[in-house]
Amino acid sequence: MTETLSEAEAAIELMRLARAIARHDRLYHAEDSPEISDAEYDALVRRNAELEAAFPHLVRPDSPSRKVGHAVAASPLGKVTHAVRMMSLDNAFSPEEVAEWLARMRRFLNLSDDAPLACTAEDKIDGLSCSLRYEQGRLMRAATRGDGQVGEDVTANVAHIPDIPQQLPAGVPEVFEVRGEVYMEKQSFTALNAAQHEAGGKLFANPRNAAAGSLRQKDASVTAKRPLRFWAHGWGAASAVPGATQAEVVARLREWGFPVSPLFVRIEGGEDDLVAHFNTIGKARPDLPYDIDGVVYKLDRLDWQERLGFVAKAPRWALAHKFPAERAETVVQGIDIQVGRTGKLTPVGRLAPVLVGGVTVTNVTLHNRDEIARLGLRIGDRVVIQRAGDVIPQVVENLTRDEPRAAFPFPDHCPECGSEAVAEEGEVDVRCTGGLICPAQRTQRLEHFVSRKALDIEGLGEKTIAQFFARGWLESPADIFRLRARRSDILGLEGWQEKSVDNLLAAIEAKRTPDAARLLFALGIRHVGEVTARDLMKHFHELPALRAVAEAAQSSPSGEELLAIDGIGPSVVAALGDFFHEPHNVAVWEDLLGQVTPPRYEVKTVASRVAGKTVVFTGKLETMSRDEAKAQAERLGAKAAGSVSAKTDLLVAGPGAGSKLKKAAELGIETMDEAGWAAIVAEALAGSGEGGA
Repeated sequence: MTETLSEAEAAIELMRLARAIARHDRLYHAEDSPEISDAEYDALVRRNAELEAAFPHLVRPDSPSRKVGHAVAASPLGKVTHAVRMMSLDNAFSPEEVAEWLARMRRFLNLSDDAPLACTAEDKIDGLSCSLRYEQGRLMRAATRGDGQVGEDVTANVAHIPDIPQQLPAGVPEVFEVRGEVYMEKQSFTALNAAQHEAGGKLFANPRNAAAGSLRQKDASVTAKRPLRFWAHGWGAASAVPGATQAEVVARLREWGFPVSPLFVRIEGGEDDLVAHFNTIGKARPDLPYDIDGVVYKLDRLDWQERLGFVAKAPRWALAHKFPAERAETVVQGIDIQVGRTGKLTPVGRLAPVLVGGVTVTNVTLHNRDEIARLGLRIGDRVVIQRAGDVIPQVVENLTRDEPRAAFPFPDHCPECGSEAVAEEGEVDVRCTGGLICPAQRTQRLEHFVSRKALDIEGLGEKTIAQFFARGWLESPADIFRLRARRSDILGLEGWQEKSVDNLLAAIEAKRTPDAARLLFALGIRHVGEVTARDLMKHFHELPALRAVAEAAQSSPSGEELLAIDGIGPSVVAALGDFFHEPHNVAVWEDLLGQVTPPRYEVKTVASRVAGKTVVFTGKLETMSRDEAKAQAERLGAKAAGSVSAKTDLLVAGPGAGSKLKKAAELGIETMDEAGWAAIVAEALAGSGEGGA
């Protein structure tokens, strides 16, 4: 649940999701050896999207939501720059999401709510995306998708795929890029793996991996021996498009000799008809000779596709409706308790291994104490699990909850440090109160401390922190600044050279006088996110002043002083009081301030016409990040808010602005584009004598 996360927790989870998604992108796209299923990958991406929607100011320029595929830098094949970017598709997992997609398109096109939108629908084959460039009808270049901008040259390899014509009939456009999927049928995949096993070769995890590994061969003669197929579903660069609709162009592709989906249809109706076709394909799925994981819908009219355009990495006019997760039954063999960075105790079920959708599942998240109680779950229970909606599988049903067996005793003390574990009033999560002395929390807190939005210490990443922690060199944030005394020890570690050690130590020394708000955020105090830390420091200016008030936060005057700060609520007051109530936290605080000296925190503002006003940024900002926009607003004496309300004075809307723009119009709030905002910033800075933006 995103609403229970603090900003700091969301930032950490987004960082971990970005690393995980990047890793799985590399394994899937670049190495053809995925470790998780498509459903699990979709769950990671979906969780990332949920967090970015809830915390839009945390969206980074290199977010997974803005990336397609994976770079091909390490590929033995030549590189090809796509003339037209190869995009990904947004996903839907329910009929309601399909209906919302149609509604968004109608709103964008200024159509009535019941206006018909003819769409095409076809099964989404689980293959490898490939672009075929034809000039004067002759195949000149074939390339994989890669990262969407640059792919791998597989021209010699596709010459061995009989479904791909080398020469098109007369009358085709002078330049035309056919796009589709290279795949392997189930029966061919089984036969290939049997042959590989007999020869002692590599076994492939599934048909998609087999197809990708077979196509992405430096030696095209290997590809020639593999039973690859191809079907077309779209196009890229084109000197002319042979049709006014998606269906017409797909019909031309079929006439030119390209296989297309045998289940391709054009649907005149609305979401009910699209979902009906989705269900029809779902029923046929087990009997199809190839693997599919959903149905792709595309708006049929090409002129409307052009008007709708694209978001970060996907067209607005297309949608992949994914099939629901598969389920399976197994037995809970154990329940372990994991302790996270914030001290949250998370139960994880250890399962008798079970195959779900081609992946062996051994662990399942149980979320929290209340979820175990709701399921009546105990060791030995037989359960139904599914792989959807979470990063790891979840329990859907307990089949043996009525059997007489003792309830699972959820711990009331931390299994890592022995500190008391409690749930705050109104919360379901049980947390360790050990804080910075808890070994389970230390490394994750240290990772947060050096993260980009905190101290931002380059070179001190997750692996390095774990390496130093294991040797007893890092136990608290202050220890980071003592690492200079361990230069020779670090040099003695494998993989470290003088330059890398000196670069790390220089990066650490550069943070001896850190921004006070960043330092406060870096400590990972519960409910004290990046914005809250700035709000506190704008009021107190220096950390000792904050501590003095926070230590006495339980008394009425101190609590009132904190609550009087705009943006500070009772949960923040309680969290600060709890933090300074623990002697070990105070010791860590004092030790850290013995190593660093943050200057007095001041926010310098310039006179502007938005001073004292509340500004909301929405849509895609093209010249600056969301954080930069908020910093500009603060510099101009304005307050940057995350949602539109009657208190909002100005909305800055970039491309793709949706509900916030609509609400602003309903409330009569002044609205402008990014260029208008840039003019306000430039005017204010020029008036202050600082020059342009």
